Amino acid sequence: MTRLPIDDVLPELIETLRRQGRAVLQAPPGAGKTTRVPLALLEAGLPPGRIVMLEPRRLAARAAAARLAEQLGEAPGRTVGYRMRGETKVSRETRIEVVTEGILTRMIQSDPGLDGIGAVLFDEFHERSLNADLGLALCLEIAGALRDDLILLPMSATLDAGPVATLLDAPVVTSEGRAFPVDIRWRAAPLPKGTRLEQAMAAQIETALAETEGGLLAFLPGEGEIRRTEALLRPRLGPDIQLRPLFGAMELSAQRAAIRPESTGRKLVLATAIAETSLTIEDIRVVVDGGRARRARFDPGSGMSRLVTERVTRAEATQRAGRAGRVAPGTAYRIWTRGEEGALSPFPPAEIEAADLASLALDLALWGAEPDQLPFLTPPPAGAFAEARALLRMLGALDAQGRITAHGRALAALPLHPRLAHMLHVAGPPAAGLAALLAERDILAERTTDLSLRLAALRDPARFARERGNALNRAALDRVKKEAQRLGKAVKTPDSGKSPAEMAALAYPDRIGLRRKGDAPRFQLSGGKGAVMDAGDPLAGSRLIVVTDTDGNPREARIRQAIAIPESALRSLFSEQIEWVESCSWSRRERRVVARRQELLGAIALDDRAWKDAPAEALSRAMLEGVRELGLPLSDAARRFCARVALGREAGLDLPDMSEAALMETLEDWLLPFLDGVRSAEEWKRFDLLPALRARLDWGQMQALDDAVPAHFTTPLGHRIPIDYSGDAPEISLRLQELFGQSSHPTVGNTPLKVTLLSPARRPVQTTMDLPGFWAGSYADVRKDMRAQYPKHPWPEDPTTADPTLRAKPRKR
Repeated sequence: MTRLPIDDVLPELIETLRRQGRAVLQAPPGAGKTTRVPLALLEAGLPPGRIVMLEPRRLAARAAAARLAEQLGEAPGRTVGYRMRGETKVSRETRIEVVTEGILTRMIQSDPGLDGIGAVLFDEFHERSLNADLGLALCLEIAGALRDDLILLPMSATLDAGPVATLLDAPVVTSEGRAFPVDIRWRAAPLPKGTRLEQAMAAQIETALAETEGGLLAFLPGEGEIRRTEALLRPRLGPDIQLRPLFGAMELSAQRAAIRPESTGRKLVLATAIAETSLTIEDIRVVVDGGRARRARFDPGSGMSRLVTERVTRAEATQRAGRAGRVAPGTAYRIWTRGEEGALSPFPPAEIEAADLASLALDLALWGAEPDQLPFLTPPPAGAFAEARALLRMLGALDAQGRITAHGRALAALPLHPRLAHMLHVAGPPAAGLAALLAERDILAERTTDLSLRLAALRDPARFARERGNALNRAALDRVKKEAQRLGKAVKTPDSGKSPAEMAALAYPDRIGLRRKGDAPRFQLSGGKGAVMDAGDPLAGSRLIVVTDTDGNPREARIRQAIAIPESALRSLFSEQIEWVESCSWSRRERRVVARRQELLGAIALDDRAWKDAPAEALSRAMLEGVRELGLPLSDAARRFCARVALGREAGLDLPDMSEAALMETLEDWLLPFLDGVRSAEEWKRFDLLPALRARLDWGQMQALDDAVPAHFTTPLGHRIPIDYSGDAPEISLRLQELFGQSSHPTVGNTPLKVTLLSPARRPVQTTMDLPGFWAGSYADVRKDMRAQYPKHPWPEDPTTADPTLRAKPRKR
């Protein structure tokens, strides 16, 4: 057997696990973790039970099981077996089970003690998948509560091992060096803008083939990029090059052809990140890294996780380059420059930070634990987890207290997102085809919104192809058909007789769309969001639709897939959720209070009419919202009153705060009783706030305010002139002649008033804080000007001895 770098640390690893039961194994790509460690544990007789090893991908799980079995001279299914969704090869002899991640969660949920299992290995843990994080958290709780003998071993090539070791309270065992050295080659200059990835990769692959020997592995993000790169390369390759695509959705036979050695010629494998991990492809000595990766991200457009294309991290680039050094010294080409590498993130993000958490929330409810009660390496974000629980309550999987229901337990048993599991469980086996359609890639090559076309293609692909030409993605169609058959067998409930549109509404109760009034096809969704459709779309005229996919725009999403649904079907499906709601609200668009009676399903109104006898208090409370938008129309008198109250408070009086901010915060306390009959912005503009403001003070407070901060100054003629307290000093404005005979300056208490003296035409003449000084000084100049402008009015030489007046001089006879 060929010696591998991991062999040097196996004794240390075995001893650590024997002593502590836990460790973190860190070993570079090609070191041999996957193919050596399970057998070493088995040979050492370390776990008393079976060894379960998690692999993140189905192809890697099959390949790892096959390689382990081969070293024992067996076929998978005897000492070494595997389990994955829809496929199992194990027997009573099986001691090592390679499983995909979701299988471990199901094993734990069905048997919390993990009876018969002695060790759980988490291969390629650096990928930080949601299921791996959950599986480790559950295993840690089991080990702490029930199974202190359970061996736990996360393994990775590029893991930031410190946090995992801290979580496990376990040492890190490190294997240094890969099997063979790898020469890294970067681009000399960045790719020109606008260059398609497939074109750049095809050119780089041709260069690598010319400069190197041995098998070549090229990393591309997905099946589409692989197919397009393959189409560019095939006409340019010689007959000695065996081109093999490799991605997860391929037929098993095609996957095996990409992995096994070629009998003749040179191998060229175009692969996704499926070839990045524990999968060994024979005779690979060259890697071309396209620098892109697909990651699971929660897509608000579909309500489920989708794969998005992002730049690789430095850890992923290291992992990929290591594929070139497994069987001989190798070369790794990167289609980015050495300088660009510095901008790459060090590690990929944990899936739990960005994924849809509905399945996680369902698993935790089934386990009976809150997120903070389990030892997660990265806790689920609180907001996303709350949204996931809200969805589960909507589907009936959780009760109002967040506990799992019998329906929720049934959903957890189905290998689907809870939305689709709910649809399948309620509608029965006929919903299996739609569930597979919504879970897999689109089977149509043409762009069309109507989901019913996809269902027609699934029912009769030959007829569909004849009628619409070459519009089918055959590979996707085959996957959907197989998955539909499997799901149809998994569901135990009978056929409910529901139509495809009703089934879609079961999965997406928050995506039922009602067409808004107007020419443009805009829809209000029952979950509260809005969505828009192309005007020429066949569904654009539908009144009601179920939206199964959008582009995820948070403001107004564009609909990518939907199906029309009759209102009668909605009323039958959601009779318990549809209710009449009476509401009074402020309309920002109409700038008035609107009172409606609406028959609501979520946020959409199936019926909408005016509420003619709405209570006055409800209308007034709605108007308060308008006041918050419009602000307070403070008249001069109201402003003066508020300014007086502010001065009274400063003087120590027990008075309410009447600053504008305080008034806005307490509208309901003082304004609501005065809003009867005010229903629009125009009526509010004319509203006099002074009575409502004065009503805030009782008789005693009003008396104290009038004494300390009087509202008026009484002139020698007995006129009450309002005092304005809003400026730096209290101020009055009055005609100059009304102060004739006033020898002292007007005051409020001990505070002099700021006096603006006006002409007979009420234009400002002089502002003074010293009336006696004005009489003795500049009055003479003012008198001269005023006599010229207003000769009919008296302008005595000595104003201090004259009588105050507002009259003109009497006419001479």
